[in-house]
Amino acid sequence: MAKAKKSKHILTEQSYTFLKNYINNPSPTGFESSGQKLWLEYVKPYTDSFFTDPYGTAVAVINPTAPFKVVIEAHADEISWFVNYISSDGLIYLKRNGGVDHQIAPAKRVLIHGKKGPVKAVFGWPAIHTRMANTDSKETQPKVENLFLDCGARNKKEVDALGVHIGAVATYEEGYDELAHGYLIGRAFDNRIGGFMIAEVARLLKENKKKLPYGLYIVNAVQEEIGLRGAEMIARRIKPDIAIITDVTHDTSTPMINKIIEGECSCGKGPSLAFGPAVHNKLLDVVQTVAEKNKIPVQLRTVSRSTGTDTESFAYANDGCPSVLISIPLRYMHTTVEMLHKDDIENTVKLIYETLLTLTAKTKLSYF
Repeated sequence: MAKAKKSKHILTEQSYTFLKNYINNPSPTGFESSGQKLWLEYVKPYTDSFFTDPYGTAVAVINPTAPFKVVIEAHADEISWFVNYISSDGLIYLKRNGGVDHQIAPAKRVLIHGKKGPVKAVFGWPAIHTRMANTDSKETQPKVENLFLDCGARNKKEVDALGVHIGAVATYEEGYDELAHGYLIGRAFDNRIGGFMIAEVARLLKENKKKLPYGLYIVNAVQEEIGLRGAEMIARRIKPDIAIITDVTHDTSTPMINKIIEGECSCGKGPSLAFGPAVHNKLLDVVQTVAEKNKIPVQLRTVSRSTGTDTESFAYANDGCPSVLISIPLRYMHTTVEMLHKDDIENTVKLIYETLLTLTAKTKLSYF
């Protein structure tokens, strides 16, 4: 029996070099500019023009004069911490900036982005010996109120001298790495992996010399983690006719996740397509047909009122914009070891790319 041919990989070594640099670069909510600069420098050679909005959403455009507009979108920001209070003994207390998980914080290393550049610090946490010494009380659990950073300063004046100030943001230090069997780990795959994938779509269109019959807006939006704010702003500015949103979704095959509630989804089995009120059924049909035609594996899930992604911001903007959500399965969301599979990256890029080649201004999306 003849061996089956392995499919050609569409992501290059240069692609993964960019992904590593992009993931390792801090891009906290409200302070995304350094990551946006990296992203724009990568995508600009594959597009005709670009622009940014007042809050930092970056948009690269193919065919900017075309009247019909299609968006492919991801969000650029990562969860982080705000410096909220500096004690007299030099300890730094925090507030959340986005949905950062307080339970993973103890003993983590962070970078505080102060006025004089990054300052190394750690989440201090008492030794187990001292926590367990009092057997009459329950063990202390990490909460936002009892977490603090120790940067080596022993009074407030020394903290100030390092350039750390109220309102500075702190990001976890852990970065990109590769595990066995095609898995990648890193912080902020939610959702810089989306920004990477839409940039790769732009690269493929350019390198394969594809001509689109519409304007394509490759959008890397800010401030998703605190309420989809960047997408709200840019959707009103662009006024697209169709939007394809990409984000992450939960791999539900790991312990302590209830599939009855969360549905069934696993890394390595293809991108996830969502059914929900904001997801346009006709556009979803187009995407599913494209997946079937191109033998791209997909997984299905449902949402109730909201996808929790930028899909709603585009779907309900202006007079309504047919929108669809294509998600990549992710393990351990909002931790420093978010995990995904290379096969899912390739298949998500393929699905968006092939869908774009199918769409035209005459694609029938009317419900009636």
